[in-house]
Amino acid sequence: MPLAVELQELAADIARESGALARERRAAGVALAATKTTLADIVTEADREVEQLIRSRLSAERPGDGFLGEESGAAVSETGITWIVDPIDGTVNYAYGIPAYSVSIAAVHGTGDPNSWHALAAAVYAPAMDELFTASRGGGAWLGAQRLAVNPANPAGALLATGFGYDPSTHDGDLATVREVMPLARDLRRIGSAALDLAYVAAGRLDGYFERGLKPWDFAAGALLVEEAGGVVTRLDTASARPMIIAAGPELHAELVRVLDS
Repeated sequence: MPLAVELQELAADIARESGALARERRAAGVALAATKTTLADIVTEADREVEQLIRSRLSAERPGDGFLGEESGAAVSETGITWIVDPIDGTVNYAYGIPAYSVSIAAVHGTGDPNSWHALAAAVYAPAMDELFTASRGGGAWLGAQRLAVNPANPAGALLATGFGYDPSTHDGDLATVREVMPLARDLRRIGSAALDLAYVAAGRLDGYFERGLKPWDFAAGALLVEEAGGVVTRLDTASARPMIIAAGPELHAELVRVLDS
């Protein structure tokens, strides 16, 4: 079995298991928060617990691989493979009971630096909707048994998604970016999980996606999904504190880059 496919299958299995844990902790946490603590505390603990499950599974299955997670930091790879993990992407949605959250797991050749890695495998699992998106390098992108493909350009305009940082000082700039892009858009979505935004571009549920300030674990898996579905993913201003990511089919991607890289 090719290494990329082996890694994809492992990522998918762990994503399902850890996603089930996230869903269980969300249900239990709401009841607990009503009597003992705050929901914010439950969400924070769930993030850590889910990441620990993922990390333990990977350590057992592939000792020596590197790891970069949102909650528990990094481990240097001894094998050349590094796992990039967001245990609960969309934690605000998770806290509020909005079902748009996901577990994002990617395996890359290289380190946790997105400027140097080569993505090999990905899984993005949406527990509340029981949808598993997977990809392997050269093997396509999939939703279950359905092969995915990005949308072609639409003369009626593109359905785009974006997100905004939590720092209020960045909001004016992000809103200005939206104004620049809207002439290309049919409409705009703000889902709240970058991994799902990218998975939805791969699945043709969105035409394109752009956002500043993502961390490596936010996009590692989703970017490979888009690429394996025939799309293009570009990161602009990578030396800045808030790089821009753009993902879409080739024609729309070129238009978004033209507007945003100016």
